[in-house]
Amino acid sequence: MDESTLPTVILGAGFTGLFAALHLCHRRYPRPIVLIDQAERFVFKPLLYELLSGEMTDTQVQPRYAELFECDSVTFVQDQVQAIDLRQRRVNLTSGLHYDYGNLLLGLGSVTNFFDIQGAEKFAFPFRTGEDTIALRRHLRECLQCASQAKDANKRQTFLTVAIVGAGPSGIEMAATLADLLPQWYTRLGGDLQEIRIVVFNRSQEILKGDLNGDLREIAHRALQTRSTLVEVVSNALVKVISENSVEYEQAQQTKVLQTNTIIWTAGTGLHPLIESLQIAPEMRDRAGRLRVASTMQLPEFPEVFVGGDCAVLEKPLPATAQVAYQQGAMIAQNLHAIAQGQSPKPVTVALRGTLLKLGLGEGVANLFDRVPITGRAGHLVRQGTYLELLPVYVHNFKATVGWLTDELFQRHGRVTPKPRQSVLQRIGDAAAVMVVISSGLLFWRAAQPTSFNQTLRSTHLPALLDQLQQK
Repeated sequence: MDESTLPTVILGAGFTGLFAALHLCHRRYPRPIVLIDQAERFVFKPLLYELLSGEMTDTQVQPRYAELFECDSVTFVQDQVQAIDLRQRRVNLTSGLHYDYGNLLLGLGSVTNFFDIQGAEKFAFPFRTGEDTIALRRHLRECLQCASQAKDANKRQTFLTVAIVGAGPSGIEMAATLADLLPQWYTRLGGDLQEIRIVVFNRSQEILKGDLNGDLREIAHRALQTRSTLVEVVSNALVKVISENSVEYEQAQQTKVLQTNTIIWTAGTGLHPLIESLQIAPEMRDRAGRLRVASTMQLPEFPEVFVGGDCAVLEKPLPATAQVAYQQGAMIAQNLHAIAQGQSPKPVTVALRGTLLKLGLGEGVANLFDRVPITGRAGHLVRQGTYLELLPVYVHNFKATVGWLTDELFQRHGRVTPKPRQSVLQRIGDAAAVMVVISSGLLFWRAAQPTSFNQTLRSTHLPALLDQLQQK
């Protein structure tokens, strides 16, 4: 069969897979595209904390795939991949369907790694999907309700203690968010916010150890100490056993137990089982089992296969972050389009634009190009605005951004401790940040999808106005 008639199959609709599909769609890719994922919705993982806190809505953070494509060349298949046969160029699904491909993109991401710790998978809450987030939010509210009516002090304290395993970026962002959020919720129930405990278990001495965000360690430490509830970091702690209402850990060669009804797992990720099962030569994997790829993101043994995101490793390793994955997805799409045009693929380059951390409700840090840290409310605005600009499909991007900015302007979310009244200059600064985010989003949408932009906003006369300004 002529390979040019076979579809390009994309496995995994996370940042790499989805953005590759979107860019192929925008480039009018001449071959059919089949995007396969077992979930119904795209999950913008960096904003799951906002979904947990209610700062952003479900539709903003995890839009349905069916709403994200504007071209007929993409077929979205909600199914689970059973096996990948690289030699036969075939993908088998659990439903019994199969797809033969001309090109394949592996964007399967990673999975939660519980490191074989007893009870962790059964009793700890993971935090990787919208379902995880909603389940955790429901559980936390139930614990606070039970605590508000518990007469026994020890029982009440167990309900009010939250243990977070892992002090990387996810653990720190979770701790800072809950340290502002839980006092807010519990105060409304008539509870004493001083009884709430947030405990982070850190296997190392330092938080954010070995992470891209390591330079922000001091800023993160200060933020954890100034939340509505103090965050306790238990350093050099090796978690041994997790049960329904306790964490057993070892520290300084002593076994200790923390009583808690809530254990949140942010300690790490592992290789996707499908990537692990591929028939690839051992020397073409790194120590973690990830696939070694060429500079073009192709598998050397199977050049028709592209790999991106958490599944791939280049000669110079890159951090497993959203900004890396979506840039790789866009450039893999560029190479796929070049191949379809009879041209050679080019090396993929990724520009690291800095790191972003959520450090409480309405507060954050944006370390621009990992050199210029912007903290507090300004850091929060930069972080939110940056992530919202990356939301897939520009109509959704614009709607989500406007919804978020409305909340920011009217300060619908805040901490329990009253904040000092904002000065006129502070409000002007916030308003300026808001206008920058809106204008950049509009211009980005207009440049990328002029037809969609003009059709959607024609009644506002904004397209005509921008055309006039551009001519002057």
